[in-house]
Amino acid sequence: MDRAQKQTELNNLKAELSNTDIVIVSHNKGMTVAQATKLRSDLRKAGARYKVTKNTLARIATKGTEYEALNDILVGPTGLTTSKDPLAAAKAIYEFAKTSNEKLVILGGFFANEKLDAKRMEALAKLPSLNELRGMLVGLLQAPAAQLARVTRAYADKAE
Repeated sequence: MDRAQKQTELNNLKAELSNTDIVIVSHNKGMTVAQATKLRSDLRKAGARYKVTKNTLARIATKGTEYEALNDILVGPTGLTTSKDPLAAAKAIYEFAKTSNEKLVILGGFFANEKLDAKRMEALAKLPSLNELRGMLVGLLQAPAAQLARVTRAYADKAE
């Protein structure tokens, strides 16, 4: 990679980092091209991007940003997952690592102004999605009214 290509890559990485809400760092040692393509496809469906980049370029791109805290885990063959939808990205990469490929290891990430280790990334991936939370909320709001309707209907049926 010549100097101009590195500068272009650096600019693209800075732009990507400035327009994201979550960054997930993972090791991808031993992944085949087909596996990496499937991972990218799965992440794209979730609204995320996966990029394998040189660690030095990633460190330079994060310098002076909130993502600089990730520099200590940028060692070895790493890939960066970025997204505007943190839960969808975390779920997608976690599911891929868990079901499709044991060679993909999630090292950690950065979300909500906080560096997360691998266990906290897993916890984030296991959280319910926004639609699931909405469904739970609707169920909780409807439960008292439904119970009241059942009680009054039972009382009315008994009185007849």
